Formats: sequence, C-alpha cells, structure tokens
Amino acid sequence: MLELNAQPQAPVDLIKDGTDASFPQDVIAASQDVPVIVDFWAPWCGPCKTLGPAIEAAVTKAGGRVKLVKIDVDRNPGYAGQLRVQSIPTVYAFYQGRPVDGFQGALPPSEINAFVDKIAALAGEPDNGLADAIAAADQMLTEGAVTDAAETFAAILQEDPANAAAYAGLVRCYLALDDIDQAEAALNGAPAEISTDPALEALHAQIILLREAANAGPVGELQALVDADPANHQARFDLAVALHANGQVEQAVNELLDLFRRDRDWNDGAAKTQLFKIFDARDAKDPIVLAGRRRLSSMIFA
Repeated sequence: MLELNAQPQAPVDLIKDGTDASFPQDVIAASQDVPVIVDFWAPWCGPCKTLGPAIEAAVTKAGGRVKLVKIDVDRNPGYAGQLRVQSIPTVYAFYQGRPVDGFQGALPPSEINAFVDKIAALAGEPDNGLADAIAAADQMLTEGAVTDAAETFAAILQEDPANAAAYAGLVRCYLALDDIDQAEAALNGAPAEISTDPALEALHAQIILLREAANAGPVGELQALVDADPANHQARFDLAVALHANGQVEQAVNELLDLFRRDRDWNDGAAKTQLFKIFDARDAKDPIVLAGRRRLSSMIFA
C-alpha cells in the first residue's frame, strides 16, 4: 500500500487586516503565488461575526495554501465599491491578481471549509504517494489507452476512495469514450468531501458545455443575426454557445466579453456566468483562459 506524505506546516502571517491602501500588496501581489481570500465585513454586521471566525479557522486549517485579508468596508469603501459589494459579509477569492470566485452571506462551516479547500487547491494540491500512479494513468489516457487508464484510476481509488485526481481521471475516461451520461453519473457519485474539488468542478462545467453543444444553433445564422443587430444580446449569447460547440473557443470567449462590455447585467449576468463555465472547464494556464480572465478583470475594475 502506498503511504501518504505528511501535510505541510502552515506559515505565519496567514490572516491580516487590510485597507484600501494595502490592497494592491496584500491581495493583488500576494495572490500571484498563493490564493488570497478577502472578507469584506463591518463591525455592526451580525452575520460577519459568525462568518469571520469560521473562515479564519478554515484558512488556518489549510496550512498555508491560502491567505485571508479582512477589509472593514466602513473604513475602506474603495475596493468594495469596485467589486460591487452590495451586502456584507461578501467574500472574494483572488489568484494571480484576479478575482476567481466568491460568495455573499454567512455559510455553514462545512461549506466554508469546502470553499477554502477549493481556493487553496488553485495553487496545486500537496504531493502524495499516489502521484506517480496518477501521472502514469494520465499518460495512458493521453496516449489513447482508455481502458488501461480507467483500470489504473480505479485501483488508485481502492487505495484512496476520496482521491479527487483519480476520481477526475475516471470521469475523463468516460468522456474520452463519448459516454457523457456515465461520466455525469460517476461525477455525481463522488464523495461529498471532494465534490467541490476544482478538477471535479471543471469536469462538471465541461459536461454542462457538452450538453449545451447538443442544442447549439447554426453559427452562420446566428452570426447574421448579430451582424444585422449588434444590440441583440440573446443572438450574441447563442452565437458564443454555438462557436464553443464548434471548437472555436477563443471566438466564443470574445463574443461573451463583448456582450459583457455592452451590458454586464443582461439576463442576470449571463455573459460572465458563461465565461466562467468555459474558464472552469479548461486548464487554468490555458492561454485563452489567461487572456480571457485578464480582459474580464480589466472590465470589472474599470
């Protein structure tokens, strides 16, 4: 049986009080290497008093893989305004200088722990003794040996039933066989403690996009509608879906960014939601994702 290595020790200075003046250093710069969670709160806010200690405990438990900056919005309204914080508590997570996730209101401790674990994982999971086996199975899958890969991932899961990387690999095997139904069933059967793992959430987003692709309209007709009326937001959104279904990912992202630029609040922020579906379904270091997140961030902070 393969042995798991010990968890890394948590460094100091994980949690600090921030200000508008320190935000660029404490959040933007610091998040280039380690994800930073920002808790926007106020002394008079009742739910903040519940959320604060819970999120601090979760960040401490993460052992240095994520940091926390607490911002009193009464004293520091600047970045709260730029991020359109309309109620508190509001939590945003930053990685590599950009907002990547967030939520509003006080959550149960289990959901806070899951959120912090998901954000901490953006910088990479700690190494463990099963890493070589997972890497080998990934290589099998890349080379088209889907059955061998699936058997290897299944064997890993016998050693560690809550291994998110192995679970994700098994789901990807089903997708490689074009069995979306089985992939979705396997994904839905993941243990609760890993259900919010970024790799599994990426596969969830990918499956949603594959389902949407089945209902995508013809690109030519949708492009003609947009050309005839650039303010037709629904047509532009549908065009983005169709482009993505055709494998034209960069063009789909461009259309969604254009829609966000024209009306960020259209259809309850559908453009940004669809962008995050695409981003979440792809590798975080994909040039299309990096460029798209950068452009979206510049619009949000404009």
